[in-house]
Amino acid sequence: MFKPQTCYLLLCLFRLLPGAEAQHLQFDHGAIIRGDTSEKKINLVFTGHEFADGSSHIITTLKKNNVPASFFFTGDFYRNSQFKGLIKQLIRHGHYLGAHADKHLLYCSWEKRDSLLVTRQEFLTDLDNNYREMARFGIEKSKAKWFMPPYEWYNDAISQWTLDYGATLINFSPGTSSNADYTYPQMGERYLDSQTIFQRIMNYEQAHTLNGFILLIHIGTDPRRKDKFYYRLDELINTLTAKGYTFVSLENLLAN
Repeated sequence: MFKPQTCYLLLCLFRLLPGAEAQHLQFDHGAIIRGDTSEKKINLVFTGHEFADGSSHIITTLKKNNVPASFFFTGDFYRNSQFKGLIKQLIRHGHYLGAHADKHLLYCSWEKRDSLLVTRQEFLTDLDNNYREMARFGIEKSKAKWFMPPYEWYNDAISQWTLDYGATLINFSPGTSSNADYTYPQMGERYLDSQTIFQRIMNYEQAHTLNGFILLIHIGTDPRRKDKFYYRLDELINTLTAKGYTFVSLENLLAN
């Protein structure tokens, strides 16, 4: 059963997403983490803060396969002059561009999730700064309602504050380890090479399906990671397409 606070979050969320039905979406701590599990649809999500080394390959691969994707960038990413052309190219190609917080803050403790590390005002100011940078590219808040939290880590309070701000919190669908593509060998046991990540995705698909999945990959990673997972993107798309999956926009994935 949902906790009372979570139930309130879901009620507010459905007001922001007309037509959405509870049975078609999955939630965690008030954030949408998966679409309709009865349909073989996937949305590819790419996040970025410091790095964008995979951008050229990713854009080329998406265009080649006619795949729409979602890109969530921090304010620092949007204001980085080196990424200006990339952002404009993504807009021209019709991909969804959203917020990922201005300064990539850690909102709550890794060890104790309900312990906040930011105040409500700090959160709102930071998020507002992110949307201000997006507005410089003509990305209106009303057209970019979905917000991906930095570190993909949040709690019920963050979900509520996001709703208060007029946005909707989403997160990647857990289970595949695709989000571990940022790791590098110096991290020790936390490091996962690209073959391991690819195989974990396939293993999860075989055991549970990827229906309704929000599948997260990073647009760039630390240079200490030489084995870049985004070079497996074309193979990933073609393998899953052969299994009957369709890659759709985030709006399509979350529609009822």
